[in-house]
Amino acid sequence: MKHIFLLLLTISMFSCKNETKKETVKAETTAEETAAPTKNYPEALVKVFDAHGGLETWNSMQSLAYTQVKDDGNVSTITNLKNRNIVVDMPDHTIGANSNDIWLNSKNDKAFKGNPRFFYNLMFYFYAMPFVLADDGIIYSDAESITFEGVTYPGIKISYENGVGESSGDDYVLYYNPTTYKMAWLGYTVTYFSKEKSSELHFRRYTDWQTVNGLELVESMEGFTTENNAPGKSKRKDVFTDVKLSQTAPDNAIFETPETAEIAK
Repeated sequence: MKHIFLLLLTISMFSCKNETKKETVKAETTAEETAAPTKNYPEALVKVFDAHGGLETWNSMQSLAYTQVKDDGNVSTITNLKNRNIVVDMPDHTIGANSNDIWLNSKNDKAFKGNPRFFYNLMFYFYAMPFVLADDGIIYSDAESITFEGVTYPGIKISYENGVGESSGDDYVLYYNPTTYKMAWLGYTVTYFSKEKSSELHFRRYTDWQTVNGLELVESMEGFTTENNAPGKSKRKDVFTDVKLSQTAPDNAIFETPETAEIAK
């Protein structure tokens, strides 16, 4: 009887060890499967991210809100940084985007001038530079530098894989200060309406920065004319206030499509 008891105990212990081993292997496999893939960014771009507070800090944030100061009425934007749901609140209209719709809700009888599908995240991408240049589906390459007022700014070209975003044919060039690695200029093409590749760059100069939760985000930027595919003269300035970054996600309810909204085509 004693021998039978010992045999059963041995079998039980072996079975428990085997189950524990299986669970450990399964847990390790699951962790490996869910681990985020390592991305390889150009060395200069990493230095730009670091000069603005670091990509790790940016990735820890879930919500971004800011107000763009405008003569005809300020525009307030809030974005879920993880799924890019967004609401843009203007004096006469509100535009939003969620996983199902891009929508336009009018506050009065004034017609919205423009295409909501083109407009809804346009300023967000300008504002969230340089960190949005770490998004998935981006192809990096070298770009020719530009010289402005005696300073030469090296460039990094950003293009997109087919099907990424509303205009995967767009190209961007980030130009950075060669000493501080702070972002200085953005060159970009517009293909949304023509659907054809363009080599003509438009330019925005990132003039002032503000520190929010450890990150350097733009406080003001200037649009420039283009002369010989280089910045020409300043034509407008955009100023941003009430900037908020949070590690807490915004309430999903604010992005839901209102019953009175039109769905953008």
